[in-house]
Amino acid sequence: MRRFKITDILIGIVFTLLFISAAVVVTINFRPLYYLDIKLLHIEASSGLSKAVIRENYDALIDYCSPFFRGDLRFPSLAASEQGLYHFAEVKNIFDGFYILGAITLVLGIIIMIQKKKNRDYSYLLVSSITAIVLPAIVALGLSIDFDRSFVLFHKIFFNNDYWLFDPTTDPVITILPDTFFMHCAIMIIIIVVILSAVFLTVYLQKRRHAGIKNRKNKGLKI
Repeated sequence: MRRFKITDILIGIVFTLLFISAAVVVTINFRPLYYLDIKLLHIEASSGLSKAVIRENYDALIDYCSPFFRGDLRFPSLAASEQGLYHFAEVKNIFDGFYILGAITLVLGIIIMIQKKKNRDYSYLLVSSITAIVLPAIVALGLSIDFDRSFVLFHKIFFNNDYWLFDPTTDPVITILPDTFFMHCAIMIIIIVVILSAVFLTVYLQKRRHAGIKNRKNKGLKI
């Protein structure tokens, strides 16, 4: 009987964090998603701004969220309140955390894969594919039931103030960042995590078929 080790669960958590971090980083930097939404969500009409103005201010925000950016956020052609800028500084800190987490888990993941390959032990791939799919499944369920409530809950969890409640008169940037765009970002993150999870599952099945999975005699989770 093949069983999972407790360490496989811990390894699964490492890869889950890696997948989520990678998905967030890719989504943040995938600007074509927003450029497409400018048209799909009619942001020009709803904001009263031209496409060029919308893009230059969005690009300034994304540039600011890069961990390599140093300095204060300045929108090229939009006003911003102190509270609004403080909120974006908090957002940048969160994104920086994902970059750091992604780098750490990537290094750990490479070390784990090298060691496991030496031992011809691939069961961690199956565990990781399962653990990685749990959180996205929960998030997807929440989004499908009530996106607005999930959106508010997210902000209450990650922010200890209400600065994310923008006033369009003092922070017109909110007019170019509709809630639906953030839903599209969440969907993209979920899709990326699911794809990475599927890759791990596919590799596991191939390895089991061609190389065999190492038998384990210790007690653990049955498979």
